[in-house]
Amino acid sequence: MSQRSDLRQRRVRLESEWSRWVPRMKTAGSHPIGSQELRRDVTESWMRSLNSVDPARDSAPVHDGDGVHHRWSGSPLRGPVDGLADELRGIAEDAGFVTAVTDESGTILWTCGGPTMRRRAERVNFAPGGRWDEPDMGTNALSLALRTGRPSTVFSAEHLVTALHGWVCYCAPVRGPDGRVLGVLDMSTTWDRSNPLAMATVRSLVATIESRLRVELPRQAPRTVGPVNLACLGSEQAVRDGVPLALRPRQVEILTLLALEPDGFSPDRLRYALYGDRAVTASTFKAEISHLRRALDGGVATRRYALTAPVSCDAAEVLRALKQGDTETALRLYRGPLLPRSQAPGIEEWRTHLEVAVREAVLASSDPEHALRYGERAPYDVEVHEHALRLLGPRDPRRAVAAGRLATARD
Repeated sequence: MSQRSDLRQRRVRLESEWSRWVPRMKTAGSHPIGSQELRRDVTESWMRSLNSVDPARDSAPVHDGDGVHHRWSGSPLRGPVDGLADELRGIAEDAGFVTAVTDESGTILWTCGGPTMRRRAERVNFAPGGRWDEPDMGTNALSLALRTGRPSTVFSAEHLVTALHGWVCYCAPVRGPDGRVLGVLDMSTTWDRSNPLAMATVRSLVATIESRLRVELPRQAPRTVGPVNLACLGSEQAVRDGVPLALRPRQVEILTLLALEPDGFSPDRLRYALYGDRAVTASTFKAEISHLRRALDGGVATRRYALTAPVSCDAAEVLRALKQGDTETALRLYRGPLLPRSQAPGIEEWRTHLEVAVREAVLASSDPEHALRYGERAPYDVEVHEHALRLLGPRDPRRAVAAGRLATARD
């Protein structure tokens, strides 16, 4: 049997599975069971994507055109890609591919390819300005590579959006010298041109770009301090470049509130979020803000208090995952209550909000593993254990764990 015939049969099987499962997932949240054709990472992406993407959409949404031009001009990827442009164009044109480079958000900044393939790509807005992250365009190689940090291939009806079922895409993330994902390199073509060597080509090109980044980035800009990493779920520590910041508990509370509300606080509202109705002098409040501002090298705005320095926060990442319908990531990041020792009114309010949001996501999930994992941290939550038992098959050995927890919770 020829390779093209094999590809055609695979495409037919995937189209059948797509038609069988995507409508059920959209209406009832059913997960594919017993399918040898569907990969788990693909079906999980379908579930997440259906919260924000209509499978019938005809093209990717567009980022502002002028903004894309400026972003590409300032992108650290531009120099290495410009240096490889002739090679990238030659590969794309000879093999019948269209090649794209995105930023870390999944917005395409640069493309190349022969005129026929580029015209086809432009019909679905696989072109500069197109937004291909999962919340905007559903399951595709770009969104999977950005999400997992690993190379990804998506073939035909593995794409959530039907307008992409005629395509196959090969993609790998591009990392800077510090390990941060700066964007992805993607090579795409029609399904009948699928070639197992394409991924090896993508990997090789990405390795070349990353090698050039290690040389070029130190010349482009002076070394800057990294972002602050704030761990406030089940713990309370802020770290930058591997070194803990010397912050008192009150300053960690302030940092947490500012990280959770990027639009910032008026002075009166932040003061109430920290102290409630307690009588605290203005000088004490301002001293805490000043100490935090110095620790962040000036990274707190005046008048309306808001962060002006980059801060990654595990609690904010949990909220982001929940908004995208990604219960798996939310559970992985949710390691305990928000700043468990804090009695600040604003923190207590956010703590309750996070606990309720994560629990509701677990109860809405059709994956029994979510209920089992959450049940470890909530031994007396009868409803969660009952939910796990409803989802587990009669012969699933994990039923014993859920049943034992339920019996303990009811005692």
